[in-house]
Amino acid sequence: MAYELVIFDCDGVLVDSEPLANRILSECFQAAGFPITYDICVAEMIGLPLPHCFELAEEWHGRAVPEGFFDIVQSRTYQAIRNELQPVPGTRQAIEAIALPRCVASSSERDKITLSLTQTGLLPLFGEKYYSAQQVARGKPFPDLFLFAAEQMGFAPSECIVIKDSFHGARAATAAGMAVLGYAGSGFAQQLADEGAMVFDDMAALPGMLGFES
Repeated sequence: MAYELVIFDCDGVLVDSEPLANRILSECFQAAGFPITYDICVAEMIGLPLPHCFELAEEWHGRAVPEGFFDIVQSRTYQAIRNELQPVPGTRQAIEAIALPRCVASSSERDKITLSLTQTGLLPLFGEKYYSAQQVARGKPFPDLFLFAAEQMGFAPSECIVIKDSFHGARAATAAGMAVLGYAGSGFAQQLADEGAMVFDDMAALPGMLGFES
């Protein structure tokens, strides 16, 4: 099927933010007395909005995260983005080769998406066409964000294909009635395949998967 809209995730698909974000999240959890390691963050929380991550921690350990915890994690993450963040290799070239309407839909706060795309030089490729889980009632793994993005862009779900790196996101896109391509850069090839995604591990392959020459 020929698709009409490509919806990109941000973290882990456009920008290589997952290692730094999960490093900071695990450090903040441990500083607050939660024995949540980097590996646990990657395995259980990747692709989820921060408030959902906090809810998981509270459920696992039977107590609330400290007051102001969101601001602490966000501040440290934003500083790391400014100092360290790079685009996923080959992303710009892949996007420029795909002659279809495009947008971004991410679990991150809109300010973080803006900062990440600006820092990596990718913002001009999307303009204002990026959407945050803050704009919908339910984040991933619910389909609300992808349905909202498609509506804002003027396309039916069946006309959309989503590029995701996490199984939570792939599940949400599938629930929205959209096709999914799974970028395995975060190490979830099997989990993405289990969610019905067609998996790839090199951004140079993406245009060809959508019928364009790279």
